[in-house]
Amino acid sequence: MRVIAGTARGKNLQALPGEEITRPTINRVKEAMFSSVQFLVPGARVLDLFAGSGQLGIEALSRGAKSCVFVDQSASALAIVTANCKTAGVARAADIRSGEALRFLANIRGPFDLVLLDPPYGKNTLAAVLPALESKVAPGGVVLCESEREAALPETVGSLTRVKQYFYGKIMVTRYEKEEQV
Repeated sequence: MRVIAGTARGKNLQALPGEEITRPTINRVKEAMFSSVQFLVPGARVLDLFAGSGQLGIEALSRGAKSCVFVDQSASALAIVTANCKTAGVARAADIRSGEALRFLANIRGPFDLVLLDPPYGKNTLAAVLPALESKVAPGGVVLCESEREAALPETVGSLTRVKQYFYGKIMVTRYEKEEQV
């Protein structure tokens, strides 16, 4: 697993062994995700919820995001995120926090320009998290959700609208956008 583009391009990142705690995003999916938001990333405030290894948030920081809050409830995962941020040279822009996703969202203000969600598959986590997340997304912001292909995700969640779904084998990436304020 490596950083694809930006200041940390080519840096190898660590992941926890097995897939019980983390399941790293494959490079082809990560590249497609970031191609779809390439003009939003520079200067963006990013949230990497369910951070795992931190590779998605690190990719955003490497591509010019202003800051990234990494959240995971696994201490082992957070240790890997910390090490990976140092390896990639993005530790100064990283805010690494321990916590359960819904509890974290209840206590954070935001707003975030880009939210990256890659929760454990098969637990309907995205459907539960999206309503709590909606008010934390900046106007014009984007939420990218990685899930299993069969996940049932809503068309809209408050002011978030599903605008696109991409399929990569057994993986689905869903893009939500928040309405711009008029």
